[in-house]
Amino acid sequence: MALLAACASTAPPPSPQATAPTQWQAPLPHNGQLTDLTRWWQQFNDPLLTQLIDAAQKESPTLASAASRLEQSRATRVAAGGALLPTLDATASTVRGRTDLALPVGTSTSVGLQAGWELDLFGGGRAARDAAQARLEGAEASWHAARVAVAAEVASDYLALRACEAQVLQTQADATSRAESARLTDLSAKAGFQSPANAALTRASAAQSNALLTAQKAQCDMTVKALVALTGLDEPGLRSQLAAGAARLPEPAQIAIQTVPGEVLNQRPDLFASGRDLVAASADLSQSRAARLPRITLAGSIGATRLDFGGGHSEGTTWSVGPLAVTLPLFDGGTRRANVDAARARYDAAAITYRSQLRGAVREVEEALVQLQSTAGRGDDARIAAEGFETSFRATESRYKSGAASLFELEDARRSAVQAQSALIDLQRERVAAWILLYRALGGGWTPAGPTTQAKN
Repeated sequence: MALLAACASTAPPPSPQATAPTQWQAPLPHNGQLTDLTRWWQQFNDPLLTQLIDAAQKESPTLASAASRLEQSRATRVAAGGALLPTLDATASTVRGRTDLALPVGTSTSVGLQAGWELDLFGGGRAARDAAQARLEGAEASWHAARVAVAAEVASDYLALRACEAQVLQTQADATSRAESARLTDLSAKAGFQSPANAALTRASAAQSNALLTAQKAQCDMTVKALVALTGLDEPGLRSQLAAGAARLPEPAQIAIQTVPGEVLNQRPDLFASGRDLVAASADLSQSRAARLPRITLAGSIGATRLDFGGGHSEGTTWSVGPLAVTLPLFDGGTRRANVDAARARYDAAAITYRSQLRGAVREVEEALVQLQSTAGRGDDARIAAEGFETSFRATESRYKSGAASLFELEDARRSAVQAQSALIDLQRERVAAWILLYRALGGGWTPAGPTTQAKN
């Protein structure tokens, strides 16, 4: 990649690079039509989801830490750039006393300027500045990676809640149906038309359904509390907002990858940040090498001095240029060489990490595409199965009420219908989850030119 190539001038050639494939092996969703990922969440047409994401990003400690690291990196970059410039200090002093036996007691007052400059002949200072700049860019990218992660986490929990609510409605309807069957069977058993065993079976079936319903409601409650923790909203207010869209799963609009595959990977802030870490490690290696070479510094000063003594005074301007000093490292017990070796090891580690993350990014996008294709391919079959089992259950129920079907046939048909409806809801959840996974795998639509402006907002 270009980031690795950019390091070649300041560090040893990196080990063989991992490159992205020329095209994705998994099929592109919706024929690869372009869309703007930066407004992706609005395309769900669910205002509450976007509100929850905004609230979570304001409350997220992960984002706060990323913002803190960004400000620290910005300050470090300013300091590293300033180290390349001359320093200028103002001085002022007053001394009273006798500096010579031939002179009376007097007062000496002076003000002046002192300047110093280290000539960066071997690039150590510039390397430090470049490392700080790369880390600043990486911190900006990490800030965006945190935003993407928080948004995906909120969306995943919100999706889980809506799917859970849909399962509650399904389980509630099933529980109501089983309770009615139990009631009718119990009446029939008391009248002698059904055996006590059948009555016991229907009561057991109703109790089992009620237990499932209770567990499902508890799962929904826990998911609500997870959203409360993420967003910082009060629970009663959040439940009130959630009530309007209960059991309605968010439905994403059509999105697709902008360019395959290079631009897609460039959208990922975590991958960009890893590349910046590699550039910074390369600059650190150059800086440690420069520390083994001679240092040249230049100093100078100018000042005004006044001497008062015995009723008289003397004043004037003093100045100097120099010394021009050359410092040549001779012996340090191997410290500088060890620093070079350590910097080289950090560079090698950063290169390995970058290549690993590059491969991981390709894998994550591929997996998301496979899941999207899989859920799309199973959608029609799942709907047909759910409709078919529901029709079969209704027919069996009618036959059971007329005495043409056994209770076991009814319960088997009911179980198949419930499982098919539950599987359909799970498939809908899985498909939306695959879109969320793709959003995260693509870096949330981020591009390297974007974070600086946004991060300051």
